[in-house]
Amino acid sequence: MRRMRGGTLVAIAAAGVLALAACGGSGDSGAGNQDSGGGSDALKVGLAYDIGGRGDQSFNDSAARGLDKAKQEFGVDATELEATQGETDAQKEDRLRQLAENGFNPIIAVGFAYAGPVGAVAKDFPDVKFAIVDDFTEGVDTGPNIANLTFAEHEGSFLVGAAAALKSETGNVGFVGGVNTPLIQKFEAGYTAGVKAVDPDAKVQVKYLTQPPDFGGFNDPAKGETAANGMLDAGADVIYAAAGGSGSGVFRAAKEKGAYGIGVDSDQYNQPALADVKDVIMTSMVKNVDTAVYDFIKSVNDGQFQAGQQVYDLESGGVDYSTSGGMVDDIKAKLDEYKEKIISGEIEVPSTT
Repeated sequence: MRRMRGGTLVAIAAAGVLALAACGGSGDSGAGNQDSGGGSDALKVGLAYDIGGRGDQSFNDSAARGLDKAKQEFGVDATELEATQGETDAQKEDRLRQLAENGFNPIIAVGFAYAGPVGAVAKDFPDVKFAIVDDFTEGVDTGPNIANLTFAEHEGSFLVGAAAALKSETGNVGFVGGVNTPLIQKFEAGYTAGVKAVDPDAKVQVKYLTQPPDFGGFNDPAKGETAANGMLDAGADVIYAAAGGSGSGVFRAAKEKGAYGIGVDSDQYNQPALADVKDVIMTSMVKNVDTAVYDFIKSVNDGQFQAGQQVYDLESGGVDYSTSGGMVDDIKAKLDEYKEKIISGEIEVPSTT
């Protein structure tokens, strides 16, 4: 396992196996767009999105930003494909095989749901470099040509949990998870720990929109709005939406009832599609999937590919909290104090509920 520090891989000891899921979106398009930005010697990069693809304003869009940066800097050719709601592992495997058979190298799979398919296809194409975002499962999606790009989501979630407690006037906050998976539970664990660090007596309401294998909770704003309204009616005045595209519904409910929302993955205050609700998005737990995707493409471009787990944490800037909109300016010093304590090891953030 390698921990990411400033974009550089640093070898550290691996301890245990992380079974992660993805905080993604949902969509219905099976094929994305193709850009031809490079010359004959340019890398041909294939990127397979989780459901939702470009435009989810969260997880997939962060991956897209990393790809776009690589296009600009290295002139890579890129083809983007997108998962469909309710598809099988066989369909995901076919998508990856299509890319490999058409000469794309490297290939990036965005989201835990590609774990089995990546492992299977990578074995059949040993000369192709693969990356999977948000999963590292030994024997499933590991191998000499697979990089596992993971994040310390619980650390960033601790900070926005602390922000929620510091801003709450009722001592009652909420957490809306898209799908009840191990990774989203990791967000919940960090968030709750941050809330309790500020106010041990605070109440944290928790609601998951769907249960696996139904991943529609990552793109159902109506369910997000219903869940948030229930929490607000029960006294919550700040709600963290770790729910991909469903977060827009949480923000709508918060705006209607004069509460705060907390975004996830991208700095959602700055997402154009959320402009009508951005005035209630007081911060976001930023998960820099774009950095991981860009670093991976760069490593292949530079002939420095490294297989195995790579952890993007708070110290490396892999996760953080956003300050757009100025709504946490008055508590920034306190949040940064918590941040330094996590980085130094003084605070150990739980990763399970």
